[in-house]
Amino acid sequence: MSERRHALTPDALLMMDTIDRTGSFAAAARELGKVPSALTYSVRQLEEALDVLLFDRRSRQAKLTAAGEELLHEGRLLLKQMDAVANRVQRVASGWETQLTIAIDDAVAPSAVFDLIEAFYALNPPTRLKLRSEVLNGTWEALVSGQADLAIGVPGDRQSSSSIRFEPLGELEFVLTVAPHHPLANEAEPLPASTLALHRIIAVADTARDLQPLTVGIQPGQDVVTLPSMSGKLQALMRGLGCGFLPEPIVRPHIQAGRLILKAVDQPKRLNHTYYAWRQQSTRPGHALDWWIQQLSRPATRTALLSLHGDMLL
Repeated sequence: MSERRHALTPDALLMMDTIDRTGSFAAAARELGKVPSALTYSVRQLEEALDVLLFDRRSRQAKLTAAGEELLHEGRLLLKQMDAVANRVQRVASGWETQLTIAIDDAVAPSAVFDLIEAFYALNPPTRLKLRSEVLNGTWEALVSGQADLAIGVPGDRQSSSSIRFEPLGELEFVLTVAPHHPLANEAEPLPASTLALHRIIAVADTARDLQPLTVGIQPGQDVVTLPSMSGKLQALMRGLGCGFLPEPIVRPHIQAGRLILKAVDQPKRLNHTYYAWRQQSTRPGHALDWWIQQLSRPATRTALLSLHGDMLL
């Protein structure tokens, strides 16, 4: 195995590619700056190391065997991968991170996130993106535990520190909606907490594992069904499986289409202040993190992340 591995060098793969592309050993030798006998010797050494015939000796042309064709195909892929690795290493050395992990709260608009991802990849960066979908305190936990470099949609009022920087993303108003056939649809408004408590509420599970999970809007003793995502909660609401609070931009198109009904409640308006935050470093942030921070500093980007939900369904 070691002998085979040592035989499969970039030079050997390039030699195979040149012979196939030029059509003969003589032409390949001229292009590579070698004499034909030296090239023939190198091919035989490669064949002996792999214990296969790479060229059909019965043909006057440089005709590959099936094994030779397979080696050429895989070899070309390896050469491309080597070039890609070299380019990536060079760009990383210039200040790009190898990977950037972003924790995104489920209340953030996916379409706006994908617009950012598309714009980021248009830069042809060497940085690999890893996105985590989190809910409530799970977004914050991913950042403070070091599992994420950037968090978008962190809930609550928090203060910047020497290790983490916070900036406001915006406000989200959570509103109560029910399906047109739900019992609460015809109840007089505003709905008191005592009335809500009589009906099942749909909740989304906080993804925090070590921090205290948050529960919002659930009345004592109220029946609850907990789902893993906002889209799942939306689907459950439209099926009439319960009532529930969701960000107004998420439910807006479904209210307009008559799939959900907005119900006023006898309690203060639920305005959630959300933030984006990142782990501060002793030196300037890498190019990838810096790019994302610059995008998030734009008012239009922040507005889109909280409002461009569209017609979100499962």
